[in-house]
Formats: sequence, structure tokens, C-alpha cells
Amino acid sequence: MTINNGELLFVKSVKDGIPNRDPLQDSDVRRIFPEEDGRISLTDVSIKRDVRDYVIDAEPKGGKDKKNHIFVQEVFNEKGSLLGRGSLAKLIAEKVEKEQQARDDMKSVLLEHSFDVRTFGIVYSVRPKFNLTGPVQFGWAHSMHPVDSQYVQGTVVLPSKDTKESGIVDNEKGKTQGTIWTSYIVPFAVFCMPGVINAKNAEHTNMTIEDQELLLKGLWQGTLHRQARGRGQQQPLFLIHIEYSDPFFRIGYIEDLISLEPGDKVWRGNGKKPTSLNDIELNINPLLDALEENKGKIERCRIWVNNQLNIIGDISKYKQELW
Repeated sequence: MTINNGELLFVKSVKDGIPNRDPLQDSDVRRIFPEEDGRISLTDVSIKRDVRDYVIDAEPKGGKDKKNHIFVQEVFNEKGSLLGRGSLAKLIAEKVEKEQQARDDMKSVLLEHSFDVRTFGIVYSVRPKFNLTGPVQFGWAHSMHPVDSQYVQGTVVLPSKDTKESGIVDNEKGKTQGTIWTSYIVPFAVFCMPGVINAKNAEHTNMTIEDQELLLKGLWQGTLHRQARGRGQQQPLFLIHIEYSDPFFRIGYIEDLISLEPGDKVWRGNGKKPTSLNDIELNINPLLDALEENKGKIERCRIWVNNQLNIIGDISKYKQELW
């Protein structure tokens, strides 16, 4: 079986944290829309990191056939230095015992043994250089409603250094107390991220059906897996994968065919923004209408949904069991 052209739409929520901070804004939320718009955003890099980290742990040592190693990741050498592209590629070649082949043809080794190279593509700037456009391309994830971030602070009980037994000099007084921390958080937000799968690019990277299924599972379970205090409590809510029988067609901009209820008039009118899943419903009727209108060009459509999310629309013919 070969990969079909397809579209993805992934919706997730976060409570009490920021999944993807903006270093240019004191680690506050990322805002690519005007301030008055109110929406915040996550980069596609953040979403891919969730998938990659999931695969690293779900497929130890590259999986049983050693095909699911991850190329783009943080790895340090024995001196504590971060490995670059060339060293990361050589590390994979060593793990699959293909160092000799890699000297002449690193591209083939990575395509055979690296999940993220086959799926997301690669820019390999080490001689001999090569690059491949990934079959899977994500857009930015934007919140589906206006969001206010809050600036908070607290204290850590532990001092940063031990108190000297011989006494404390003036410039060390602060080290005898707990440190103060500050951070931005988002009380609650729901994000929607679109994506496409290009069948022709999949041929060039040797992406397989198994890679596609691992990607979908990684989006869902990777969101649950990659948790950290600053990133907040995250939950996958809704995932749709549309596969097309017509290689030159796609519905396009399917993120515009879903919406959160009760909508902007309520959130901007009284200033009360949603604070939990109990405050919202996901209306997907326009998307379901588009699926019906274009069913002659669609090979298959699958939908995964969190049972905590209230859906407006009948998804029974597309609904899948969660992993």
C-alpha cells in the first residue's frame, strides 16, 4: 500500500501552562495575530517535538526493525557538548551497524532507519549535502478563542547554595533563602493545527503506511506523553485524517470548517473566556458537509475524539477507537 494525499486537523487543549513560549517576549505566549484579536499560537516545531519524543520512548532502539530512530533530538557527548547534524547521523549509522555504507551514502541510511527523516524531511548540511521536503507539513496551531496570559510568581524553598558554616558575607545573604520564580501561564486554551500529507514527497522519502499510522498515534499519545510543569496539562481532543483518491484534489483550509461554541460574541461581549471543556462545544457540521460534498474524491476519512469533548455533528460513520 502507498501513501495517499491527505489532510490532517488536530485539536488539543492546555490548562495552566504555555506549551510553546516566545523567547522574544520574556517567555510569554506567541502572538502572531494583533493584540486585539486575542488568539495565541504554537509553532509546528513544538508539535513535531511531541511526536518525536513519543517515538523515542515508544520505539526504543528504533523499534524491532530499527527503522524508527529519531534524527532531530538533543543528544550530548561525553564532554557535555550538543551533537550536530553530522554526529547525530553517524550515531544512527552506528546503532544500525551501517557505518561503512553511511560514509558513501548517509542519505539511504537515514531514509531507511529514521522515522522523522521519512516523515518530516531533512536538511543535511554535512558533505555530501542533501535535503528532502517532508511529506508531512504542519501549519501553526492557533487558539480557537481569545486568550489572556497571566504573569505569576512564587518562591522555591531550597536556597541556591549551601550556607557557609563560618558565617555569611553580605553578598551571599540571598543564597540562604529560597529563590523567587516568575512565569507566564495560560489558564485554558484550545488549539487547532492543520496539516497535509503529500504522496509524491512520500515516494521520495520512502514514507510508509506504518509511518503514517505512527504519526497519527504520535500526535495523540505524544500530547499526553510530553508533560512538564511549564507546558501545562495538555489533552488531545480531536483528530481527523482525510485521504483522497484524487491525487490533485484536497478540500483545503479545513481548520476554517470547525469552530468553538458559544463563540466570539459571547467571549468578547461579556469578557468571560472559556476556562474548561465544560464551557465549549466543537461544531464540525461545516466540515462534515464538505466531506459529503466531496465524497467522490475521498478514499477514507477517520476521526478520533476525546470523550470529554462535546461535539456538534454526527461523526459515527468516521469515528475510530482511541489508541
